[in-house]
Amino acid sequence: MRIFTLTLLLLAGLCQAAVYKWVDKDGKVHYSDEPKGDAQLVEPKENTQNQISVRPPVDLSAGKQSPAAHIEYQLSILSPEHEETIRNNDGNFSVRASIDPEPPKGALWVLRLDGKVWQDPTTSPFFQLENIDRGEHSIQVQLITQNGKVLASSHTRTLFLHRATLLQAPQPVQPKAG
Repeated sequence: MRIFTLTLLLLAGLCQAAVYKWVDKDGKVHYSDEPKGDAQLVEPKENTQNQISVRPPVDLSAGKQSPAAHIEYQLSILSPEHEETIRNNDGNFSVRASIDPEPPKGALWVLRLDGKVWQDPTTSPFFQLENIDRGEHSIQVQLITQNGKVLASSHTRTLFLHRATLLQAPQPVQPKAG
């Protein structure tokens, strides 16, 4: 295999042909590997490498960043309070949040109920939840960009939802005999 490769390299050097240049009667310049009439032998320049230089990649982290990328947001849940007990037989309650400083245009609000996204992202920090099962729940609000990057998250809050149940309906009072 090595001998074959060396032979090909040597033959490639021998196959190099001379280049000739001549000008026709119309003033047009021609190049060929065969001499024509008053053709001149063209000697190639020693350095025929490409002179294009490649710029190093630009470090985007050192340059201009979007305003949302470096701002420290303070996101908090206004209601309900941490460990609040909510009594609603329909299982409905609302969540309100606020942020400081003002969020960037196009930012979206997301509510997580028990770690899962409750509804599609919205443009409002107000969420109305309906028909939630009774029991202990955790809520968290997040501010995200339109492509899903989380800009800020609130602390997780725990709440307790109480709903009346039909399983423990009061028993009718029996009249006393007498």
